[in-house]
Parts: sequence; structure tokens; C-alpha cells
Amino acid sequence: MIEGVNLVNLVARVDDRGYLIEILRATDKHFTKFGQVYLVGNMGRGTIRAFHKHQALWDWFFISHGSAKFALRDDRTDSPTYEQMETFVITQRNPSLLVVPPGVFHGWMSLEDDTQMISTASEVYNREKPDEVRVAPDSFGYKWEVAGR
Repeated sequence: MIEGVNLVNLVARVDDRGYLIEILRATDKHFTKFGQVYLVGNMGRGTIRAFHKHQALWDWFFISHGSAKFALRDDRTDSPTYEQMETFVITQRNPSLLVVPPGVFHGWMSLEDDTQMISTASEVYNREKPDEVRVAPDSFGYKWEVAGR
């Protein structure tokens, strides 16, 4: 696993009214600080949003509807997992929180139509001077496809 990345299994508390999933708490060991929360929706299966990394910002990703394939690449030269790649599939059917530290390139692809992601960030997005470095989706030789098994 890439150093600092964490996949946290979440618990759906279900009763006759429905369900409740706690996504992120200030007391979680993987929480740093709060900047903002936003919702991202991909209209169609196969939509790719990749790759970018941050210098200071931590991301916490939760798929609230549908499913997605996340790809990460460690770009921190001082990290023991430098240049390591990881793939995670996150779905509403198996709720998880993906924790991505600064310096790790990340992106995602919808595996279903109308997939929705709730993202919490440690910093407020600065439109005039964004904390991000972007590269093409095919960077690092990553193949955005569903592998037959």
C-alpha cells in the first residue's frame, strides 16, 4: 500500500427506517483538518477524471451512489513507496473511505452511470492559485479499463 494511503471500511447502520454511514469524524486517526466538502457526479459509465496531485491538501473520497475505480501513484521522492501504483474499487454496496495524502497522484473512473462521489478536502480550493499538478489520464501507463477475470 502506498505510504499514507488508507482504505477505511465503513459500517452501514441499518434499521427499519433505512441506513446511516458515518463517513469521516474529527476524531479519526486519518483526519487532519477540514477545508471543504463537495459532490462530484459522473453522468456516464467510463467517465475518467485523472490524474492530479496536491502539495498540501489531503483528500477523503466516498462513493455515495454507484461505483468507481480509483488509481493512485506515489510521486513523493522521499517516500518508501515512490512510484508505486495502487487501484481501488469503491462502491455504495461496500462503503469505504479512501484517504489520499499530499504528493500522491489520483484519479477515478465511473463504473456505473450516475456515479456520485463525496469528497472532503483538508484545504479550501483556491481558484486563483490551485494546489494541484495535473497530468493526462494515460500517464504512468495506466489502463482505464475493466479487466476481465
